[in-house]
Amino acid sequence: MKNTPLLEDLRLFCLVAQKTSFAATALELGISKAVVSKRIGMLEAAMQARLLHRTTRRVSVTDHGEIVRQWALRILEDVEQMGEAVAQSKLQPRGVLRICSSSGFGRNRLGPALSQLARQYPELKIQLELLDRPVDLLGEGFDLDIRVGVVHEPDLIAHRIAGNSRVLCAAPAYLAQHGTPSTLAQLRDHHCIVIRERDQDGQRWKLQGPQGLETVKVDGPLSANNGEIVHQWALDGHGIILRSAWDVNSSLARGHLVRILPAYRQAADVWAVTTSRLSNSAKVRVCVQFLQQWLQARDA
Repeated sequence: MKNTPLLEDLRLFCLVAQKTSFAATALELGISKAVVSKRIGMLEAAMQARLLHRTTRRVSVTDHGEIVRQWALRILEDVEQMGEAVAQSKLQPRGVLRICSSSGFGRNRLGPALSQLARQYPELKIQLELLDRPVDLLGEGFDLDIRVGVVHEPDLIAHRIAGNSRVLCAAPAYLAQHGTPSTLAQLRDHHCIVIRERDQDGQRWKLQGPQGLETVKVDGPLSANNGEIVHQWALDGHGIILRSAWDVNSSLARGHLVRILPAYRQAADVWAVTTSRLSNSAKVRVCVQFLQQWLQARDA
């Protein structure tokens, strides 16, 4: 190939191939038939191949021309999508943004983050609902579900916005009375405070440890569907909890809770879950990117 073909020549060639006529193409574009013929000739020279069979009545695409036509359609579509992506990135997020999350994470982390997001983008109308149950994004009209843990639904798109893990801990008073477990299996003999948030199996704790992924079935006299209540019960000395590091780090730092079995943890990253790709919505894309930066800055 002598020269790189111009995009406008590729676009013109595709139209000629569709119309099967120089005259019809010239009429649609408002140019002369001679200009159409000249531009096609330049494209053929650049490709070093005959792209069209010409007769007095019509033109048809050659084998080489069909290869060029197929590639040209792809190239032109990519260029169009590139322009749309750039235009979309310039849009200021606006309109209603409906977000849901669990109560504990929503109050302690998401609420303060969205307060800053609202200051930065005043044309956004943010609606936050805290729900300790599974959520149907489409059916309930939510744009985003900010959740902690694994995303199981194959039809949803999940964007990781922060690293996190769940750890085992208990109050010093509980450990003084009941002893400190030295193996994962010993948790069966302890009071474990079970949380049933969303669709989690609260009584079957799966943790990553020295032997890989292990599972232990736990039980205890107390359970709840709210993480903040479970945290408080642990502080009150009622038993052992498996809670996110972001939730218990301050209690651990002050000595109000003690980490047990530190070799074990449960992966519980924070995800922004949506039904569509971020490129389809400026408000969703901006919110996810903002939350990623905000959470990472505070967990650094």
